[in-house]
Amino acid sequence: MSGSAGGGGSGDVSGSAGGGGSSGVSGSAGGSGGVSGSAGGGGSSGVSGSAGGIAVVDKASGMTSHDVVAKARKLLGTRKIGHAGTLDPDATGVLVLGVGRATRLLTFITGVDKSYEAEIVLGVETDTLDASGAVVATHDMATVTEADVRAAALDLVGDIEQIPPMVSAVKVDGKRLHQLAREGIEVERKARPVTVSRFVLEELEPRVYRAEVDCSSGTYIRTLAADLGHALGGGAHLRALRRTAVGPYTLEQARPLESIEVRPAGQSLPHIPAVRLPADLVAAVGHGKVLARSVLGVEGDGPWQIHDEEGTLVAIYIDHGAGRAKPAVVLRG
Repeated sequence: MSGSAGGGGSGDVSGSAGGGGSSGVSGSAGGSGGVSGSAGGGGSSGVSGSAGGIAVVDKASGMTSHDVVAKARKLLGTRKIGHAGTLDPDATGVLVLGVGRATRLLTFITGVDKSYEAEIVLGVETDTLDASGAVVATHDMATVTEADVRAAALDLVGDIEQIPPMVSAVKVDGKRLHQLAREGIEVERKARPVTVSRFVLEELEPRVYRAEVDCSSGTYIRTLAADLGHALGGGAHLRALRRTAVGPYTLEQARPLESIEVRPAGQSLPHIPAVRLPADLVAAVGHGKVLARSVLGVEGDGPWQIHDEEGTLVAIYIDHGAGRAKPAVVLRG
């Protein structure tokens, strides 16, 4: 069981902006309340009264992220659904979905920091770096103490480099690594910079540790576990993984897939500053006009949510230089 806060495929972050087809999602990009789906919906109900929004799912073990999207499409009656960060089939926890036109907002979610809970087993290495793989090496690490483990973990906190595992979705010469791995092919991979801001461990049983990790998008937790084992003079693999947060989206907000709830987009991006504008400016925003930041009333580096007077999300604007801002996503014309 493993994860990546980036890289997609068998990792943690790749988001598709939906699956094409007609969405069955119409109207404004906001509105009040949420839209829930039930397992008996079967895809005929549709998502009406809004242009979709954001759903936070607590993914169960045994499902791929694509499986979650496919089932959500049936539950909500729309094909236009994508996710903001892949979780491995064996991993559980927070998976953020965009529904309807709000799939276009996923680009503002995929790059946020992630948090995980994991179990790491010392002394055993596998070919996938997690419990699903075949054992390739064992090490006697009986003398390693909890203090040793915590000290080694501190050396992995900060700006580090990781080599993506062969079971990731990183592409080499146009082919994903996990596809090559299934063919028995291993290729050289370049190390990638990531940031681990928190990596704390406590012993659960001899040579098994519970870990809590806060990290940047693009961090592979299975690789972190393997690197910890190597730093201790042996090896290790990941036994369990649960994603507890994707930026502002936490397990407390997550629903089981069968109880999926779509929240209006205007209520679902707390990490992006928002302003409300009068009708004349909303019309200009809806037409995608470049506007002075002073006219929009925005501060900082952006991006910014642009809401109408009722709190409905109309667009996301980004900095355009020279005191101006331009639309990155317009949800209502």
